[in-house]
Order: sequence, then structure tokens, then C-alpha cells
Amino acid sequence: MRILVLHGPNLNLLGRREPHIYGKETLADVNARLEALARELGTELVIVQSNHEGVLIDTLHANIDKADGAIVNPAGITHYGVPLHDAIAAMPFPVIEVHLSNIAAREEWRHRSMISPVVDGTIQGLGWRSYTAALRAVVEIAREKEKR
Repeated sequence: MRILVLHGPNLNLLGRREPHIYGKETLADVNARLEALARELGTELVIVQSNHEGVLIDTLHANIDKADGAIVNPAGITHYGVPLHDAIAAMPFPVIEVHLSNIAAREEWRHRSMISPVVDGTIQGLGWRSYTAALRAVVEIAREKEKR
């Protein structure tokens, strides 16, 4: 099983950027936790971080017939990313949206997600645990889909 993990803009600065909101874990720490859990679950990960929406879209397109699911933290793209929305909507596999912080409890402009309407679920506000919860969920959903 192959799961995509897409990290959006500025997530390369985890641990440095507003640690009181996003935590002190670095992106390398988050990815290491995901890789360890993926091994336990017998799953391969394809991990991509980009500050450019097009790279995230290209990764989805390139894996449309190769991936079994995806975890996407669109970061700042969450609130305006119509092209990413459309790319996710075209995917035949389950997609889980993740956010480290609880975007519903933050500034008003963060409350609207362009991505949420086209994903299977959203996990937010758990810090790095949002990612591991999402990995467990997307693997379970993909395995159930395989059985059908």
C-alpha cells in the first residue's frame, strides 16, 4: 500500500515558526513518526513538502494510479486553493486533510477550508498527532475499499 503525505507551504519551518501554535516538532520529526507508524502498518509513504501549490497538484496527478490514499496538510492553501481542491476531487483514493492547529478556533479567515468539501475527513488541532491519526484512518479506509 502506498500513501502520499503532502505538506503545504511553510511546513518546512515547523519547530521554528510560531512554536506556541504549531509545536516544537520539526517536519523531519513529524516525518520520522509517520515513517515509523507506516512500517508498523505495512505501508509505503511518499512524502512531499512544497511551498508551491502546483508541486502538490503534480504529485497527486503523478500518483493517481499508484497511490492508495493521501494525507494533505494544505497549510495556507487551505483557504484559497481551488486548484488543489479540484485535484483532490479527481483522485480515486481516500484523502484526509490535516492541520496541526485547530483552525476553527483561530482567526475568522482560517475557518473556511476550500479543501474540506472534497476530502474523506479532516483531523485538526492535535499537533503532530493529527498526522498519525490521519495515517491510521486513511490506511484503514483504503484497506476497506480494497475489500469491496
